[in-house]
Amino acid sequence: MNARIATVAFTLATLASGVAMAQNQSAAKPAAMEKCYGVSMAGQNDCKAGEGTTCAGTAKMDYQGNAWKNVPAGTCTSIKTPRGMGSLKPV
Repeated sequence: MNARIATVAFTLATLASGVAMAQNQSAAKPAAMEKCYGVSMAGQNDCKAGEGTTCAGTAKMDYQGNAWKNVPAGTCTSIKTPRGMGSLKPV
């Protein structure tokens, strides 16, 4: 009986450590991001909004061409706005 309990305990401990390792690996590797210009709403850019601005939250208008937002890598140019598609460079 003790051997069976020990086997079950060992199996559960092994499974728990495997789950913990999987969570640590996914947390250590953040998703790749890229700067996408012209897709943020006024005041919601991540950084850089042209001359006279400092950084995040300083875009004066929606879809401002020189303000960028971080988006998942590879998605920027497929983001459609009323002013056109997102751009990897300032517009």
